[in-house]
Amino acid sequence: MPQLISSRVGVVGAGQLARMMGEVASHVGVELSVLALSEDDAAVATADRVVIGDPGDPTALETLARAVDVVTFDHELVDFDLLNAMARDGVVLRPDVAALRFAVDKAYQRVHFAAHGLPVPNFVVVASPSDPTLATFLDGLAAPPVVKVARGGYDGRGVFFPDHVNDVAGLIASLGTVVVVEERLDLRGEVAQLMVRALDGEVAHYPLVSTVQSDGMCVEVRFPSDFSTLAAEAAALGQRIADLVGAVGIIAIELFVTDAGLVINEVALRPHNTGHWTIEGAATDQFSNHLRAVSGQRLGSTEPVVAHAVMVNVVGGDEPAAPNAAMAVVGAFVHDYGKAWRPGRKLGHVTAVDDDAGRARVTAWAGAMAYGTRTRETA
Repeated sequence: MPQLISSRVGVVGAGQLARMMGEVASHVGVELSVLALSEDDAAVATADRVVIGDPGDPTALETLARAVDVVTFDHELVDFDLLNAMARDGVVLRPDVAALRFAVDKAYQRVHFAAHGLPVPNFVVVASPSDPTLATFLDGLAAPPVVKVARGGYDGRGVFFPDHVNDVAGLIASLGTVVVVEERLDLRGEVAQLMVRALDGEVAHYPLVSTVQSDGMCVEVRFPSDFSTLAAEAAALGQRIADLVGAVGIIAIELFVTDAGLVINEVALRPHNTGHWTIEGAATDQFSNHLRAVSGQRLGSTEPVVAHAVMVNVVGGDEPAAPNAAMAVVGAFVHDYGKAWRPGRKLGHVTAVDDDAGRARVTAWAGAMAYGTRTRETA
């Protein structure tokens, strides 16, 4: 029996990810509505319909749901109680609440991944510094741990690197919420495996990419990965995660490269920063494939169409951004998110493709620097 295709897709959130969904929506036969906090949100400029409201407001969610066939997301700042109520009322959510929990709740994710034998850092989940499991866990570490709030963190927010193990208890007390405390690993590098899962369970893998982080935020993505010998291992691990999570749409997995193999860092169930290179570099970009998946269509090809691609994020510096200056850089594909400039704010990204990896990196960084990014070229 053929699956029903939903032509009207709603997005909870109206940031740059929803904006880029809006840029491709008509090409995949989708009418896109977004739930925006204000008319200034990035996706307002590209959406077919805009609902103004907070994602924590049941009335705003209901207004969005009434206007569409299926609801998807461009961020993880969601209320499970509200989403469960929507599902009970017949609203179609893709990914659904059961899948979203893996991305929204790091404690839930770590516990379930570990229970299924997936590679995660050694960790403990605690809500209080007086939890006896914390002291036992810290005693077994050779270095200070990483502390992550279980919910609400992204782009380095909610992730803390205490200088000394004695600082951990005070940090947890100050946060006043459930946290994941995990070992700090010695890394050879970081990679990302992007996939898309269709309504019928078909999974298509994008090629493995290398990522470079600064202050907890991704600043550069390179295709092909510097660790291409791990591509088969990453794809197999990604398939196991996709089968367990069961999400429909993009599944993005950030992975640590260690001497012992790949270790899971983060999981997102939406288009992801590490997949922006696919706009110029793949047969079907991640945004089109996400909309294809959640609307019940067949997936597009994830094959690369370039030899090398480098994507650099543009993060607001001390001076206002200059996207026009970046556009003057020959070979730079400039994506401006339409956001007001603010130091530390992600304003856009620049991608370059080339037959030569070095030239691609030089061009991408030249465009990002002309744009005014505060980050500096990585080694």
